[in-house]
Amino acid sequence: MLEELRTLVLFAEEGSIQKVARRLPLTQPAVTRQIQRLEDMLATTLLDRRQKPPRLTQAGLDVLARGRDILASVEALKSFAGSAEPEGVLRLGLAHGLSDRDVAGAIANAAALFPNVSLRLKTGWSAELVYQFDRGQLDVAIVLRANTGESSEGAIGTERLGIVAGKQVGPATDLADAAWVLSPPPCDARQRLLAVLGEDRRRLSIAAEIQDPAMQMEWVRRGHGLGLMPMRLLRQHLPRGVMLIEAGDLDLSMQVVVMRSPHIHRLTKVADAVAKSVGAVINHDA
Repeated sequence: MLEELRTLVLFAEEGSIQKVARRLPLTQPAVTRQIQRLEDMLATTLLDRRQKPPRLTQAGLDVLARGRDILASVEALKSFAGSAEPEGVLRLGLAHGLSDRDVAGAIANAAALFPNVSLRLKTGWSAELVYQFDRGQLDVAIVLRANTGESSEGAIGTERLGIVAGKQVGPATDLADAAWVLSPPPCDARQRLLAVLGEDRRRLSIAAEIQDPAMQMEWVRRGHGLGLMPMRLLRQHLPRGVMLIEAGDLDLSMQVVVMRSPHIHRLTKVADAVAKSVGAVINHDA
């Protein structure tokens, strides 16, 4: 009905079907059909076709006045929806592998730009977060996915993993035969390692399953096994007593992907700000 009302307003301004057709642009029969559809919907006659050119009837004038009010209200609603300050609760899921101080700071700084939004943050493994997102339990999920060489929808960067060991282990290490200190399944980094090692995964020896990153590095430092750590963090600070192991041609990288619900409306601005801020951290010095 909105298009038909707009056509009626144009008719009142131009005074003829021909001039309205030029402004839209439509054919004259198409403009006539729009006016007729509006008459059918309202069950009233809007034009006095006995006159040449037709003129608005009294009912047409009344509908014109109400129609202008309706169209103005629609435009005001569009303006409100597009520019109003975001408010409400944003449920954000973040993969464990990204739950470090830099990413936390990026999320907090982005959220601080929207004082009327309450951020409800939850960490978990990517598979768990995707499951919750698909069921509407999260509005936004920042997850890790295998790097297939093609950019996934929503990808904001690449997280590259480094292999670390205690200095007593030595750089010449058979990765397939080595013991590993990893997070419990379904750890994203662990799954990536298994996929990259391929056939050697059946020989992967797990020395310890520890979810806390600080304790993992302590266990690695003491020589209990090899560990995995994001290269962006290793470049900032290599933990004491730990060294980086040459991984050869192993591609231990994962895409960082942001999943957004299409139903968060004004909170999309917040989701975009969080994604941009986290992407800047992931891609810094990449």
